[in-house]
Amino acid sequence: MLRCEKLTCVREDRILFKDLSFTASSGEIVQVEGPNGVGKTSLFRLIVGLSTPYDGTIYWQDKAILAEREYFYQQLLYLGHKTGIKPELTVLENLQFFQKMQPSYAGVDLWEVLAKVGLAGYEELVAGQLSAGQQRRVALARLWLNDCPLWVLDEPFTAIDKSGVNVLENLFVQHASKGGIVLLTSHQDLSIGSELLSKITLKKPMDDFYV
Repeated sequence: MLRCEKLTCVREDRILFKDLSFTASSGEIVQVEGPNGVGKTSLFRLIVGLSTPYDGTIYWQDKAILAEREYFYQQLLYLGHKTGIKPELTVLENLQFFQKMQPSYAGVDLWEVLAKVGLAGYEELVAGQLSAGQQRRVALARLWLNDCPLWVLDEPFTAIDKSGVNVLENLFVQHASKGGIVLLTSHQDLSIGSELLSKITLKKPMDDFYV
């Protein structure tokens, strides 16, 4: 279980959100909603330990993540706005690199994964020559090549067509059905049953909210 208690996030002396508390339990998909600038990406950076909250604590399996970083990162897959792929490698070489990081997925057919993310036929292209959307798809291929229980995904549907969105949604449901947790941001409604999906809405920050 992921638990956030009374989080306050400050950027440039401005409070984005204050006293935010929620939990994400095994088998749950949590969508964080809100307009641009409300602090969704900042919240995710706090959750994955890339930033430190002004106040509040984040727990994974009842352990504060800042005190148990190594343990937490072994359980986490984070896909942010930066793709995290290696631009000098081909698309296939990037997937082979991801695969080696997860030995239990050594038998996964990488060409099938490429087809799932809409990159069949691109395997020999250098990743740095791809469009931003295509590079995003390379990064999303990691979802088929890992067994981390916690997925934190910032706008995973960016540059993805309708059929690709359906593929990702089915994958999220599959991950949750195995006891995993998916935490994501998206500006669109998801076609996922309410028994799995819960939502957190961040309100637009007040212009005079300063510390």
